[in-house]
Amino acid sequence: MRADARKNYDHLIAIARDVVAEHGAEASLRDVARRAGVGLGTLYRHFPTREALLEALLRTRFGELAERANELESWDDAGSALVTWLREAITMTHHYSGTIALMVAAISDEDSALHASCTTLRTAGTRLLLRAQAEGVARRDMDGNDLFALISALAWLADQPPLVPRADNLFDIITSAILTGRPKADRGKAEAAQE
Repeated sequence: MRADARKNYDHLIAIARDVVAEHGAEASLRDVARRAGVGLGTLYRHFPTREALLEALLRTRFGELAERANELESWDDAGSALVTWLREAITMTHHYSGTIALMVAAISDEDSALHASCTTLRTAGTRLLLRAQAEGVARRDMDGNDLFALISALAWLADQPPLVPRADNLFDIITSAILTGRPKADRGKAEAAQE
């Protein structure tokens, strides 16, 4: 990519990140182009669809979460590593309201611009889940698809104002159901010790 095209691309991404953070996944592409000071045609040359723009925004974050999963694999407590990553994955989705439905759809749609990034995210979480299962601290009757579905369900709460105050409690309930044989207080202590 030429230097000027790269500069335009990076500028569009920065502006789009702000617009999508403010207005969610259905943010106006015209607004993105207007704020970036470019024509709509320029935006579409770089991102032919809304999904392509969202993929560019999310790819970096998903890559960071995959790298974070690599770091967490070195933790002594596999259960705490899994719960920490799960919380960070859910927190990431809160930055882009309305993206969770697109992510869920993209997992099963190989033609989706988001498919590869979502698969990367699911694979990272699956590695942590498998490790926790191998060490006997996570239930064995779930897989990476179930974990991705739980991320989706918990992330959905952020888009439901009446449920937001219950989000932390529901997170604790769900992670208690995933992990086996440890009371909630012990998990909190283990997570704090790892940081």
